[in-house]
Amino acid sequence: MPKGILGKKLGMTQLFTDNGDVVPVTVIQAGPCRVVQKKTPEKDGYAAVQIGFGEKLKGVNKPMRGHFAAVQVVPAHKLVEFRTEDSKVMEDLQTGDEIRVETLFATGEYVDVTGTSKGKGFTGTVKRYGFSRGPMTHGSKYHRGVGSLAATNQARVFKNRRMAGRMGHVRRTVQGVRIVKVDPERSLLLVQGSVPGANGSFVMIKETVKHKS
Repeated sequence: MPKGILGKKLGMTQLFTDNGDVVPVTVIQAGPCRVVQKKTPEKDGYAAVQIGFGEKLKGVNKPMRGHFAAVQVVPAHKLVEFRTEDSKVMEDLQTGDEIRVETLFATGEYVDVTGTSKGKGFTGTVKRYGFSRGPMTHGSKYHRGVGSLAATNQARVFKNRRMAGRMGHVRRTVQGVRIVKVDPERSLLLVQGSVPGANGSFVMIKETVKHKS
């Protein structure tokens, strides 16, 4: 099966190693997930496995109810696709099959974690991009402004100019995160360090493209 699973970020804590070192970890409820749909090159143009995480009993619209009813699967709270070119995976997996974290990952492996970063709201350039501020002394009329727009002799502002605006709430991926512990009884995955997103947000865990255990 494709080495990927959907989960929910629960928060951060710390673990102690055998030699007494403290390791900060992020606790992720990884699965269990259900296979909702298999996409094939002949029908859809590419090969992928669609899996669902959690149960959504209210607020499911009619198209999605039909999508889940066709495969006799309880409506999922979150859906995601994992592409795969392994024909054996497509043959072995069936709609409705359960995917558990202990069957995919083990302690010591490295994964990539994708999530949506925390939203910071509307911020200025000092916080958003680390611009230097002006003098804070008496008489100065420039403190935390954007400064020059570098548009000499131009009656416009050039594209891609860094200015104040909304910060955060974007899709981010942290690569090469080490798995510290896998708890199969509670479907928990403990990874070293922090991952994008607020507590309670959904994250996607995949086999890393850089680090190899």
